[in-house]
Amino acid sequence: MKILLHTCCGPCAIFPVRELRVDGMAVTGYFYPHNIHPYAECLRRRDTLKEYADRIKLPLIIENGYDLEGYLQKIVFNEADRCGICYQERLIATARVAKNAGFEGFTTTLLYSRFQKHEEIRRVGNSVAAAIGIPFFYRDFRVGWKDGVQESKRLGMYRQRYCGCIYSEKESHFRTAS
Repeated sequence: MKILLHTCCGPCAIFPVRELRVDGMAVTGYFYPHNIHPYAECLRRRDTLKEYADRIKLPLIIENGYDLEGYLQKIVFNEADRCGICYQERLIATARVAKNAGFEGFTTTLLYSRFQKHEEIRRVGNSVAAAIGIPFFYRDFRVGWKDGVQESKRLGMYRQRYCGCIYSEKESHFRTAS
């Protein structure tokens, strides 16, 4: 199966790429930048992903541009639903690229993170798949969380402290130890 993997960053790609390849899939990564703030953080994540993709010979499609304004216009006054809106935006973009480029399906590294709203990602992925007309490949990659973290540290990869949006960046500064 030729699959397009929405890839938010290098560290989160490690386990999903490995598992999909073990299953015999031809994986291509797809980087969507518009939700990652500030711009310097977006570039750092993109560059870390590119270095990792080169290392493991992962073909990579990088979305052009940086539509900060478009992203914020969708989120402002909808902050309570910001994650769902963001999932929708990223997965729609991934599905469209996958369909237009002749992939047989799409998935996302968001399914790897212990910090994401897993069932919401699954629901959005299935909804987008139905709307765009390309299968969403669901897999719970969280089982490899520790493996991916250890490998990213071993490789000396840049590891971000927050999901990507300006709201999660703010929250990362105000988390309390529990």
